Amino acid sequence: MKQTKIVASVSDRRCDTDFIRKLFDAGMNVVRMNTAHASEEGIRKIVKNVREVSPHIALLIDTKGPEIRTTGCAAPIEYKAGDVVKIFGRPEVDCTHDIINLTYSDFSADVREGDHVLFDDGTLSMEIMGINGPQVVARVENDGILGAHKSVNVPGVHVDLPALTDRDRRMIMLAIELDIDFIAHSFVRSAADVRAVQALLDAYNSDIKIISKIENQEGVDNIDEIIEASYGIMVARGDLGIEVPIERIPGIQRKIIHKCVQAKRPVIVATQMLHSMIQNPRPTRAEVTDIANAIYSRTDALMLSGETASGKYPVEAVETMASIAEQAEQEKIHGHDYAVQRSGKSDVREFLAHSAIESTEKLGVKGIICSSGTGLTVRHLASFRGPHPVLAICYTDRLQRELALSYGVIPVYQKDQISPNTLFRAAVRMLRQKGYLTHDDKIACLSGREGEPKRLEIDIVNEVLR
Repeated sequence: MKQTKIVASVSDRRCDTDFIRKLFDAGMNVVRMNTAHASEEGIRKIVKNVREVSPHIALLIDTKGPEIRTTGCAAPIEYKAGDVVKIFGRPEVDCTHDIINLTYSDFSADVREGDHVLFDDGTLSMEIMGINGPQVVARVENDGILGAHKSVNVPGVHVDLPALTDRDRRMIMLAIELDIDFIAHSFVRSAADVRAVQALLDAYNSDIKIISKIENQEGVDNIDEIIEASYGIMVARGDLGIEVPIERIPGIQRKIIHKCVQAKRPVIVATQMLHSMIQNPRPTRAEVTDIANAIYSRTDALMLSGETASGKYPVEAVETMASIAEQAEQEKIHGHDYAVQRSGKSDVREFLAHSAIESTEKLGVKGIICSSGTGLTVRHLASFRGPHPVLAICYTDRLQRELALSYGVIPVYQKDQISPNTLFRAAVRMLRQKGYLTHDDKIACLSGREGEPKRLEIDIVNEVLR
């Protein structure tokens, strides 16, 4: 009965149909595949098994995006605070203790003396002391160990990497071939990065939707144009917590959610939502509060990463998240939160969607039914965050999966073309059978399909079913 959607990461090492079905039954709405850890063969395996379980489960694939990593090394390298090392952009050369090589050739051109270089998600920090051509000299700031192919971050520095790597292009082509629903593009810095992905999709007439992952300061600074260019946004708190001061993460998260809700774009909060459940059967109190606060801030969806991809308690993690979400939705105090405002534009679709949500408060309407060919009207309804679910009648199976990311939406694919009145009665009957409505409840019906008159009707369930 939760309205918040759950995205669960699945690995090709654990993706049999029985496992996928258990996650689905526990409350998972979207399967996420991380191309940083899966081969093309592994992606194909996951997609095949998910579709065997249910055509209603949406599929999301990550790209690696423009990132810098260390090269290989014979064994993990131990560093002590005060050690001095040289850093080069030489993708083809392995690392040693005294020389660290990176996958980005022009690293020395983008950094300056005094910049801090963070390795392996910030576990090892170095300060740049000097730059001599391609050579960067840095001093180690803390004891640590550096392994092969670890992440490299330079907080606050623009690194002139291309928006798409060759690997990203291969994975996007695979996504097009497999008709995957969403691409979550990593390290999006501006709308230009989104357009680079969209251009590739357009070249192959693909309907895949782009979710932009916000993981650095540039992405935060350019969030308005990124939202405008994207289908949705993911607040990827892992790398974001390295790239910006960590105490700013809660405020940035809340700001991005607010902007996405106002812009009628789905938003996902990700990274370490139930991290302790990778090893333990119960979450920490801080994790429970973290999930609830994301819901109080009105996120559309929450994401599980290692919890479901490699953890010991994957199904329990989804069940726990669903339970916390349902409770938080019931206890949310609307008076202590911001109100979702209309844009002020003369938009009939937005006006009717807002009126439908208002009817739940002013007239006691207990459910909303909306027919849709594009999903735009449904996303308007979702953005106003009503207290009751929206049953979306979708005229394509792809739209049904796309709406799996929108808050409070129950998407249903209607294959056969039937009259609007017959469709409305069938939808009311479905909500009644599932326990969402009683015979005496009021129900709203909003027509959002292109080519149909835009109208809002309110009826009594008992009268509709006569």
